[in-house]
Amino acid sequence: MRATTLRSSFRYAFAGLRYLLWTQRNAKIHSAIGLAAAALGLLLGFDRYEWLALLITIVLVLAAEGANTAIEAAVDLASPGYHPLAKVAKDVGAGTVLLTAIAAVAIGLVLFVPHLWPIVVALVRRFEG
Repeated sequence: MRATTLRSSFRYAFAGLRYLLWTQRNAKIHSAIGLAAAALGLLLGFDRYEWLALLITIVLVLAAEGANTAIEAAVDLASPGYHPLAKVAKDVGAGTVLLTAIAAVAIGLVLFVPHLWPIVVALVRRFEG
């Protein structure tokens, strides 16, 4: 069905987001981790560029998850039975999500370790002496 108005386009887009976040286990996991990272960023007093990197990272992982969900649905519709090309499409989609998740961990380390390391060192010194 084609959207006839801008309002209906947004309604379909929000329906897609709702489907993604309410039905896809991995999207729920990525969202929870993203919210936890944002809460930690607030506690640590991230600057504007750290926020920029964090928000782009969260959105890219969720966008990859959304694209993967769309690929899986389209492949299931087009090829209900097993087909080697259907497997390739699904595996590449899942691999793309994995790639963005690995990159998100690396970016998270770059963002959070400099803030958390002094806290860890101070706690260790406190309990040693």
